[in-house]
Amino acid sequence: MTTHALSARIAAVLALAPDSPMVEFDDAWVSRGRMRDAVRRIASTPGADGEVGILLRNRPEFVAALLGVLAVGGTVVVINPARGDDRTRADIAALRLPLIIGGPDDLRALVAPLPGTVTVELSGLDAEPHLIPATVGPELRDSTGVAVRMLTSGTTGPPKRIDLTYDMLARSVLGPDANRAPAPTRPRTGVAIVNAPLVHIGGVFRALQCVTEARPFVLLPRFELDRWIAAVRTHRPRAVSLVPAALRTVLHSDLGREDLASIEVVTSGTAPLSADDADAFHDKFGIPVLTSYAATEFGGGVAGWTLPEHRRYWQTKRGSVGRASGGARLRVVDDDGAVLPADRPGLLEVKPGQLGPKSEWIRTTDLARIDEDGFVWILGRADQAIIRGGFKVLPDDVRAALEQHPGVDGAAVVAAPHDRLGEVPCAVVEPRNGVTVTSDELVEFLRTRLAPYEIPARIVFVGALPRTPSGKADLGVVRALVRESSGNT
Repeated sequence: MTTHALSARIAAVLALAPDSPMVEFDDAWVSRGRMRDAVRRIASTPGADGEVGILLRNRPEFVAALLGVLAVGGTVVVINPARGDDRTRADIAALRLPLIIGGPDDLRALVAPLPGTVTVELSGLDAEPHLIPATVGPELRDSTGVAVRMLTSGTTGPPKRIDLTYDMLARSVLGPDANRAPAPTRPRTGVAIVNAPLVHIGGVFRALQCVTEARPFVLLPRFELDRWIAAVRTHRPRAVSLVPAALRTVLHSDLGREDLASIEVVTSGTAPLSADDADAFHDKFGIPVLTSYAATEFGGGVAGWTLPEHRRYWQTKRGSVGRASGGARLRVVDDDGAVLPADRPGLLEVKPGQLGPKSEWIRTTDLARIDEDGFVWILGRADQAIIRGGFKVLPDDVRAALEQHPGVDGAAVVAAPHDRLGEVPCAVVEPRNGVTVTSDELVEFLRTRLAPYEIPARIVFVGALPRTPSGKADLGVVRALVRESSGNT
């Protein structure tokens, strides 16, 4: 079997300086040698070179499981153990995988005995994987060049799986010429922070980026302000990545410039971030925020800001997600597929660099415009547009306006049926901690920022906005909250 560039890079970086620190978790470092041994145990598991379901959690043993399968050319099928027990059980039953890896609690709670499925229990990084044989022989299936069968975040409907090939992932983390990218000869010294979930493309990308660069990293179970700022103060990273919800948490905290003094830049993606929030973060902390545009289907980012571009263009291009990056090409088309001129809004189409030079144009459901300098603005999603009595309402416009209110920490906007108007926008709002805000106050606030037909017909307040693992609002749960509140305003 030919070793792929990504698998070869994983082996190369694990062979470096075995006593050097690789992953910090719960204030304790895992050495490169310990991680290498754990990866080898996974890689030697029968069936690891085929389709392998992993109940991924942000723990070192699951980093080892991910790397172990990729090291031998297998396919990691991402299973999210936090989606709800019934949904996860049904998902696992439908997948009919020959091999599933998980922690003891997750396997007991979520994986019923399946005739053709071998389960592997990981009780810790240093423990020998415990195999529970299938009652009948598993149906071994070739991985066919797929590295990760990634679960999308499911913001607009049921999550689905996207195949990320070894070539896609290699180009994403190693660059467009992955086969010739030189491997590091020694571990790097700067420490990164990984707080995105491994069940999301952002977490997989960030972890693999650190691994392939031989950069040590702090692995957080999830984003929590206290843990995150402790890691920042201890390791003083120059760059951090924060999804918009996490960025707003930092923005509205009591932290000051001295707490984030080491950070020179923040990158932010996975969900829309308003220009106002980006500017407020810069004003408070003196740190520029570089937004980006990515999707699971692309295997990573296709547009973003560089720091020099931000310094030169932000004031005239604020709100943009930057320019095409990583060899990607972007264009805007009308409903019939005709390419539109600069600054004309339409549907965004992408040729991702991760798919190689012969890739086809992929039509997204995002509305966008691209100016003459190539800067891209995402205007909303065409498939979420709300038609209120003939007027089109873009939920992202309403959400962004709500989040400008000083008493709002987060918001999501969805459609609700209406007898006369067909449908109307409704909002679910998470007030800022310790702040009291009312529907009437928000409606009055929106009157000078939105057209009358854009103002939500109903506003529901929640203690915490329901979110997917990627930090986006979980619109399925949001719709259920709106339905449950029917009749209340």
